[in-house]
Amino acid sequence: MTKKDIVLKVSDETNLKQIDVKEVVQRTFDCIVDALVRGERIELRNFGVFRIKQRKSRTGRNPRTNQVIPVPPRKVVIFKAGLEMKQKIK
Repeated sequence: MTKKDIVLKVSDETNLKQIDVKEVVQRTFDCIVDALVRGERIELRNFGVFRIKQRKSRTGRNPRTNQVIPVPPRKVVIFKAGLEMKQKIK
């Protein structure tokens, strides 16, 4: 499902204009990204939690040349599904 699919579905179910729904969806995503950039935790009840995790540096290996390559530390986004989502997916 793409962002456009979400916009179309919400627009159909709420009888709102697609352009208005698209703006709301985009601003919602922007708020989530901005909060993650600031290092905040995003908790959406019954949906899940987004947070930033710092990965440690490690050594990797190029599978073609078998050469050892250092992988620097980096930040990654972690998502943990909420209880209601977990139950619906089962």
